[in-house]
Amino acid sequence: MQTIVSISNLSKTYATGFRALNDVSLDIARGEILALLGPNGAGKTTLISIICGIVNASSGTVIVDGHNNVSDYRAARALIGLVPQELTLGAFDTVWNTLSFSRGLFGKKPNPAYLEQLLKDLSLWDKKDNLLMTLSGGMKRRVLIGKALSHQPSILFLDEPTAGVDVELRKDMWALVRRLRESGVTIILTTHYIEEAEEIADRVGVIHKGELLVVDDKLALMHKLGKRQLVIELEQAVDSIPATLSAWSLELSTDHMHLTYTYDPRNPEKGVANLLSAISDAGLLLKDVETSQSSLEDIFIDLVHAKS
Repeated sequence: MQTIVSISNLSKTYATGFRALNDVSLDIARGEILALLGPNGAGKTTLISIICGIVNASSGTVIVDGHNNVSDYRAARALIGLVPQELTLGAFDTVWNTLSFSRGLFGKKPNPAYLEQLLKDLSLWDKKDNLLMTLSGGMKRRVLIGKALSHQPSILFLDEPTAGVDVELRKDMWALVRRLRESGVTIILTTHYIEEAEEIADRVGVIHKGELLVVDDKLALMHKLGKRQLVIELEQAVDSIPATLSAWSLELSTDHMHLTYTYDPRNPEKGVANLLSAISDAGLLLKDVETSQSSLEDIFIDLVHAKS
């Protein structure tokens, strides 16, 4: 796929000596949804802020659809919409005026029809004349998204977009993100919510201590790094695992009724079918079998702990 944002060897060290980013390189494809996962202080917001031109990098380059975001800042920034983590809105303006003003800041001509449809998509049309100070936190979050989309950007950055919002609103926003992607908008979001990345992202990147540990297609990542487990319930308790099964690295439960096998499905010789046959040959009777696979949360925790 065509690259719309190219990040090369990006590093950021603040005046205090804190190194927020360490040699990060990443290509973002046009039209994809990329989720960046990481704990607090991992460097997610710093990375977004540098791409958007809010923070200066110590080294490295960012190219936004062919435009260097430093030497050709205006052209690069015009392509980007940013929804910050903080609810940074005035109190005494209306929803409609806020979006209209934001659109004008990017030199866009007035387009009431576009703004009307945008507010309807955000379930804000009935609030268009309301003062911002009268809105709930969830509604203010929607207004921030409206501001970011008011100038019709082709790239949208969402920094913790569902932080502090209820589950219903979170699902509404996931649906909105999907619609935006269908319209051709490239979306990059940071999140603490693993289920958010698992639900809507095409690719997932994990950032920890300023380093990009991994970035890959969501399903491929789960396939490559996710563990699969087989839990076998026996008809009768056993004192120990038969010696003939030693090659399988099985774990016996404390009640001596369950065997747990952690395996790589890409290794057919150590596959489930061969194991079950070996268990039968060992004279053990099976009562039930249950399988499970690692979630993105499991993979995230393993990656972060391995790097710590």
